[in-house]
Amino acid sequence: MERTKKFELDINDKQLVGVYNPNGVPKIDYNKAIDDALANPLGKESFDHFSDTNERIVFIVNDGTRPTPTRKVLARIYPKIKDKDIYFIVATGCHRAPTEEEWHFILGKEIYEDLKAKNRLWSHDSHNDAMVYLGKSTNGTEMYLNKIVAEAKKVCAIGSVEPHYFAGYTGGRKAFLPGVAAYDTIQQNHLLALHPNAQALSLKGNPVHEDMMDAMSVLQHIDVFAIMTVLDSDHDICAVTAGDLSDSFYAGIDKADEVFCVNIPQKADIVISVAPYPMDIDLYQSQKALDNGKLALKDKGILIMVAKCRTGIGEEGFFKLMSSAHSAQAVLDKIKCGYKLGYHKAAKMAEINLWAQSWAVSELSDEEMKAVHLKPYHDLHVALADAIKEKGENASIIVLPFGSITVPKLLNNKEC
Repeated sequence: MERTKKFELDINDKQLVGVYNPNGVPKIDYNKAIDDALANPLGKESFDHFSDTNERIVFIVNDGTRPTPTRKVLARIYPKIKDKDIYFIVATGCHRAPTEEEWHFILGKEIYEDLKAKNRLWSHDSHNDAMVYLGKSTNGTEMYLNKIVAEAKKVCAIGSVEPHYFAGYTGGRKAFLPGVAAYDTIQQNHLLALHPNAQALSLKGNPVHEDMMDAMSVLQHIDVFAIMTVLDSDHDICAVTAGDLSDSFYAGIDKADEVFCVNIPQKADIVISVAPYPMDIDLYQSQKALDNGKLALKDKGILIMVAKCRTGIGEEGFFKLMSSAHSAQAVLDKIKCGYKLGYHKAAKMAEINLWAQSWAVSELSDEEMKAVHLKPYHDLHVALADAIKEKGENASIIVLPFGSITVPKLLNNKEC
């Protein structure tokens, strides 16, 4: 799969506040880290003990929109499990099924072909798959999970922990909700994303996260073993945690903060925020670069999202809503009249346009970008020149080459 190409910009040193990548962390022997985590898991016996069974083991893996190094984990464990009763389901949430190329990216070509030949693969379909009702969260979210998972006795969730713009962090509980949940279940949970505490890095008081964690109580009849990774900016594994679903998730958070939370000395008039591969797959996923980029932007500033949007728009709900409204405020007014899945994405995008400008450099058509209230560009150099022309020659500039997963924090702000 083609990665996002590098770009060069000529920015005056007096204007450039900084280029902020995820923080550098020491490179590790990730094969050893995987092996050590599996041998010494948190709150569980070893993976070898977990997999020493005649019961079917259902593996939940992320789809092609996530950089999760599933194939690297599988390279370590597949020899141990390939002759067992195993079944793999891709946690698409409400995304589409993977393409053949994405299957190779997720599992590795050889393992994909082996599992495909044995009919041991499934892509979760939140609309059409058979679902099983397991109960409610305290908040009232009705937990309908894919029958493949709900009726399993053993489940292994493979994921990654990184900042998420409204769930706080990816990983852990997200394998189940939204990963393999019914559409209505996902919609009930994601409605909570409209709450002001539903922000990147926020867990305490974040209703989305708290609802997800509470909903995991319905899994008590399933023996769940989790394998969580944390990646650096090169998409290399820099930490691995395993074992109990919650314990392994929380254990990865400190490392994720170390990598992805960056200090900035000031906010800027212009922020360039890039959605890197594979998070540039569509507009729906690329929006995360806008949501993180806004944290580095001054009031009345210009936020330029750079994202290929390789497969187009993505989930249609938010696009239909935004394209039917003439302004950002009109988008938010429509959401108040009735929530549908995808509207949280529209709300997050619209909120920025109440106090700043959102521009985009992408492969989408001008009409598509305008429909979601983004000023359209296809050349970053042209977009930046126009932004400087509008904000002035002394305009300050911040660049976030990994905007989807880089969370800026002002130096004098102790949160993060």
